[in-house]
Amino acid sequence: MGSTKNGAVPGEPVKKDENSRRGNWGNQIEFVLTSVGYAVGLGNVWRFPYLCYRNGGGAFMFPYFIMLVFCGIPLFFLELSFGQFTSLGCLGVWKVSPMFKGVGYGMMVVSTYIGIYYNVVICIAFYYFFMSMTNLLPWTYCNNPWNTPDCSGVMSTPRANATFANMSAVVSGVTEIVNRTKRTSPSEEYWRNYVLNISDGIGNFGEVRLPILGCLAVSWVVVFLCLIRGVKSSGKVVYFTATFPYVVLTILFIRGITLEGAVSGIKYYLTPQWEKILDAKVWGDAASQIFYSLGCAWGGLITMASYNKFHNNCFRDSIIISVTNCATSVYAGFVIFSILGFMANHLGVDVSEVADHGPGLAFVAYPEALTLLPISPLWSLLFFFMLILLGLGTQFCLLETLVTAVVDEIGTDWIIKNKTYVTLGVAIIGFLLGVPLTTQAGIYWLLLMDNYAASFSLVVISCIMCICIMYVYGHKKYFKDVEMMLGFPPPVFFRICWRFVSPFIITSILIFTVIQYKPITYNDYVYPRWSLIIGFAMALSSVICIPIYALFKIAVSEGSTFLERLKNSVKPDPDWGPALQEHRKGRYAATGPESVEVCPLNEDLKDEGKEKLKEKEDEIGLTIPGSNGSTLNPSPSA
Repeated sequence: MGSTKNGAVPGEPVKKDENSRRGNWGNQIEFVLTSVGYAVGLGNVWRFPYLCYRNGGGAFMFPYFIMLVFCGIPLFFLELSFGQFTSLGCLGVWKVSPMFKGVGYGMMVVSTYIGIYYNVVICIAFYYFFMSMTNLLPWTYCNNPWNTPDCSGVMSTPRANATFANMSAVVSGVTEIVNRTKRTSPSEEYWRNYVLNISDGIGNFGEVRLPILGCLAVSWVVVFLCLIRGVKSSGKVVYFTATFPYVVLTILFIRGITLEGAVSGIKYYLTPQWEKILDAKVWGDAASQIFYSLGCAWGGLITMASYNKFHNNCFRDSIIISVTNCATSVYAGFVIFSILGFMANHLGVDVSEVADHGPGLAFVAYPEALTLLPISPLWSLLFFFMLILLGLGTQFCLLETLVTAVVDEIGTDWIIKNKTYVTLGVAIIGFLLGVPLTTQAGIYWLLLMDNYAASFSLVVISCIMCICIMYVYGHKKYFKDVEMMLGFPPPVFFRICWRFVSPFIITSILIFTVIQYKPITYNDYVYPRWSLIIGFAMALSSVICIPIYALFKIAVSEGSTFLERLKNSVKPDPDWGPALQEHRKGRYAATGPESVEVCPLNEDLKDEGKEKLKEKEDEIGLTIPGSNGSTLNPSPSA
């Protein structure tokens, strides 16, 4: 019989969510694309290529893929299975061991920091995108009001370009640029003096840069509209935002490899320096890049997986998404270094002198290279459009993580029905907190947050999550949970990684992060001590949630002694387990006088041996399930 629910036409099959109260992804492709968009971000374009050439070129690939196999994919699978099993966000999942709920709050704090500054980077990409809609890119020449006498462009000025009479002047100009110990490019001066109008230090906020503020508003509006119906709307948007960057990358790659000098750039990118394999720093960088690139411990993976159907094969998904993310990094390296090779050839310098990372690559080096290409505004539009889409894919998940955590925590029908208002509230707060980053000191604060707010705290959170699931809750129980969900137990390799290898690698990353610590700088600017203290405070603010909540939970738990309260605080919540009753089997099945099943009893006692099971059955008597679901309890006749 047809149903008119949800606007369906009578007689037609109705596509229902498995979890009608909370909702599910429209289909599995939407989940995979959203997760790919989340994992593949700006770091794939501006951090990986830089790390690759700094750490031995092609030789860096070896430790990179080793870390992917032994740390990246296992952690990715662990977080996906964790969220999918309970259909809850990064706060709700800690019913597994309530004392550790502070880990979830720590994830929320990290996602908040990243969400604030990440959208500022997206808004700058928006600004460059809008400014590329012109016949001549504004950072091409040095004859603008914001340029200084030190500016030296690789292109001739428009006047010299118009007359071609004195070509020797152009050649000598380029020679002078190359021979200078340090030149200031028009793209760098455009970035520093016009876009940012940067102040002399982190404490001097100056004025709000209104064009950047406007682009920030545009960025938040786009994110909100794409998430207005939660995963139902974002799941449709990602068909474009997650796939089109690959189209742009491919267009830029084809253009890049046809340029003169592109081969030298790619050679520089890939040529292995095998002696660096023995350098511990290379392995540390490889592990860190895998860890941060996949988005582990941000809470986003748990949140995205929580909207999956219970029996979805998240093991397959974790391998597909992780490999896609790393392949994208390698592919982006070809694109970036083909262009940088061309630029180095044009300037007559080594590739290392034009290679950069972070905002310097995205908003200085690459824009300058684009000015050398024919029809440069077109390539500029494509490049910054790709950056916008890469950023939005990550930003969608960061915002959804915060919204889902709030909605799951409150959990009332009203808040679930009015989730859009929560999304709007989070977006408005995110915009307001991002306003200081649009001031003249904004870039200093942005880099401070990037280097401290989401650094070692992620490693600590991830390590504690592994310890909680594998050792406090118990690895055997978790392996059975995964088997109940997927229909097969986790492969032996993943069990070993979860229990031993991945925690060891995570701990190693933490040690390397501490050993390799250097105070942050921005070009020649050295951050004052007070700003570094604020940076450490931001880093600690997410980690401190863990002990504070643990102490609170122990204090309010039942028990007459500290040890009793501690034991009760780590016990799984009675609600822990699959969200839907139809999936609560085995030890999660409802038990009571009305419904007692033999199977759950047998399954719980299987590990204790058949002898104990027999004794137990002798004590309580057999319960025989009836064919209609009722129970028949043998009892003496009256």
